[in-house]
Amino acid sequence: MSQQIRVGIVGYGNLGRGVEASLALNPDLELVGVFTRRDPETLIPARPETRVFGIDALDGLEDRIDVLILCGGSKDDLPIHGPELAARFNTVDSFDTHARVPEYFAAMDAATSGERVAIISVGWDPGLFSINRLYGEAILPDGDTHTFWGRGLSQGHSDAIRRIPGVAAGVQYTIPSEEAISKVRSGERPTLSTRDKHTRECVIVLEDGGNEEAIRQAIVTMPHYFDEYDTTVTVIDAEEFNREHRAMPHGGFVIRSGQSSPETSQVIEYRLALDSNPEFTASVLVAYARAAARLRARGQFGAHSVLDIAPALLSPDSPETLRARLL
Repeated sequence: MSQQIRVGIVGYGNLGRGVEASLALNPDLELVGVFTRRDPETLIPARPETRVFGIDALDGLEDRIDVLILCGGSKDDLPIHGPELAARFNTVDSFDTHARVPEYFAAMDAATSGERVAIISVGWDPGLFSINRLYGEAILPDGDTHTFWGRGLSQGHSDAIRRIPGVAAGVQYTIPSEEAISKVRSGERPTLSTRDKHTRECVIVLEDGGNEEAIRQAIVTMPHYFDEYDTTVTVIDAEEFNREHRAMPHGGFVIRSGQSSPETSQVIEYRLALDSNPEFTASVLVAYARAAARLRARGQFGAHSVLDIAPALLSPDSPETLRARLL
């Protein structure tokens, strides 16, 4: 591995553009290029120095790229292309279909063949929120953990609705229940169902000839995405969509409430407030790309999740510097 960690970006949607921006802030990481399944001549990167290649250009670059950051969607892209690329490169991705994480982890672990590193489900949830759930459970074993998302735009859920035939454009907003949040913060330890904690709002633009009712049913019954929530679907025109729904804020809370002794209540809360969901997710991916390269150098091969990664591996600073500055 060279002094700089050499990184490739696979895919150049909102997440890929966020990775490009984040890499520019990390001088120990070098962007080799963006690799796309589109015609590379049609893709204009945000930074003029960024080179763009077709996906086939990855052939023969196994020794010239330390880590690939995979920026495809979790519903259809990563389950297919993640293992294909993990068989040849060290990878980091943001697979976020929570119910399918175990099977995806197994597929990526098998693909590495004990020779490469794959860090999966990197972002803020799954990702940073997963770590905070673990901390809460380990520190307060007598307690309950609740995760609230939003109000904000979900990338994975928005990607899922855009892939439904007849949808020209679409976004999905997750709305947390303020009543449920207040109960958890109070230490009340309520029993809350998935439906009690959030609602989901989908805003779509139909393609010409798109069947509104069929699309609505496809959304509200979609397993792992909308079937367990009260979900509304609103159809608007492209002009309103472009005017009102281009921003991508998000955030949320992980709250662990419990007792350290029979009469002593404790509450742990971790919060994120994000102006740009994809840019923040991209920033997390970039930090874990550094960790992937370090694991590879140590010979710690196979698939990993964020729960397996020591925090110091994310930082460009040495362990000595971190101990002096942060402890």
